[in-house]
Amino acid sequence: MYIVTAKEMYEVDRYAMEEIGISGSILMESAGRAIAERMKPLIGTTDRILVLCGSGNNGGDGYVVARTLLNEGYDVAAVQVGRNLTADAAMHQQVYDRLGGEVMDVEADTFQMALAKADIIVDAMLGLGVRGKLRSPYTETVQAVNDSDALVFAIDLPSGVPADDAVEFEEAIQADYTFIIEAPKPSAFIQKTAPYYGEWKTVSIGLPAAYLSRQAGAKTWTEQDVKRSFPIRQPFSHKGTNGKGFLIGGGIEMPGSVTMSSMAALRAGAGLLTVGTLRQVIPSVLSHLAEATFTSLDEENGVIVDTEDLDVSAYDAIVVGMGMGRGESTAALTKRVLEEAEVPVLLDADGLYHIKSDLEILRNRQAPTVLTPHPGEMAMLLDMKVPELLERPFELARKFAIVHQVHLVLKGTYTIITAPDGSQIVNTTGNPGLGKGGSGDVLSGILLAMLMQHEDPMEAIANGVYVHGKAADVLVEDAHSQQDLLATDLMKGLAKVFRNISD
Repeated sequence: MYIVTAKEMYEVDRYAMEEIGISGSILMESAGRAIAERMKPLIGTTDRILVLCGSGNNGGDGYVVARTLLNEGYDVAAVQVGRNLTADAAMHQQVYDRLGGEVMDVEADTFQMALAKADIIVDAMLGLGVRGKLRSPYTETVQAVNDSDALVFAIDLPSGVPADDAVEFEEAIQADYTFIIEAPKPSAFIQKTAPYYGEWKTVSIGLPAAYLSRQAGAKTWTEQDVKRSFPIRQPFSHKGTNGKGFLIGGGIEMPGSVTMSSMAALRAGAGLLTVGTLRQVIPSVLSHLAEATFTSLDEENGVIVDTEDLDVSAYDAIVVGMGMGRGESTAALTKRVLEEAEVPVLLDADGLYHIKSDLEILRNRQAPTVLTPHPGEMAMLLDMKVPELLERPFELARKFAIVHQVHLVLKGTYTIITAPDGSQIVNTTGNPGLGKGGSGDVLSGILLAMLMQHEDPMEAIANGVYVHGKAADVLVEDAHSQQDLLATDLMKGLAKVFRNISD
């Protein structure tokens, strides 16, 4: 499923109308009819339906919905919100009116009475162009709808929700269902705005699919994508061909981080794994992990420090960061790995902290560099507050990945994966059970294995993030709750996920 910004969607609309020759009124007709069909299983034949229509394309869609339902015997009335209708919207209003449809003004007394009696409200007021604070009469109308007991359906976006981000966002229609035209917009995946959509579904209206796919800068990653891109184990493969990974981390106070990451890497298919950690930590990791080999790293006050004779040339991918500490010499080790390794390097946790003051080192690498920050770590790298980041995560992640030429994995409810060229993938697997310490360590281990087994880094990362979230989903469905799920439990979920992928 593709994800489009307002600008990208406008371009697809323009292409459909100007290059292909599909008129705006036909697109409205297609949208309204498709949405009415999607609504019918969710509404009753005796429900009183109120359709709130704006003056633009969204309003035109609303009049088609109203006419379609009216023509099939539903109890429908339309409300005009805003003046100066576009030509296409005005045409559909006239057709609805000629069919005998009722149109009332939002400022008329009859509107308040109709709103109080409505069982169903269709929000067709504002579309893609919303930005900033709502003005009258939309402010009062949004408040009135949100105060009602009616079931609310929104067309494309709930009125008041911006398409691309949550900047300057204050209030919007709280929809129960949203029927999104063709492709979701970024705000459907942003923490502050996503709840306003309610349950959402996409509706195809006949826009040129091939052109939309070329314009879209982002997409979701589905089970079909995973099965298409996941590498098949070859009959003559062996531990050497399945990837030799190196995982650096685990100080005295956090040995569990490197343990969980190592377990995940092996469960995700790494052929050989070497764990670089403190000598004192090795017995702790070894007690959980007989399959790994170990390299003892130098230490100072219980944290890993630069180890001069460390050779990183023998590995196919390297992970640096979890639990390693934040001393100056630890930073030197992180930077040396980045400079010397000619294979993919993934930085997580403390590894991210160490590069904040020297981001230029990222651009100088020839091999892929993967960063896996949670919002707090990403805000640290950008030198901003977390709420500011969460208002525009797509934009900020894209800019960072392009400027520093990295693969960026911005973790969250919807993890956003950004390539150095700015293309983005959104992961939709996972659940709140992952909100516990250690989940990120497990993800880093899975990604280490994936990077060694895929030729395309974006496919490797997308598959790894998908598998990580899906393992949590499988466990919550079969054996655990979101409350009791632990990061170490994810190892059990991986087996079922991998079996399903190979079916």
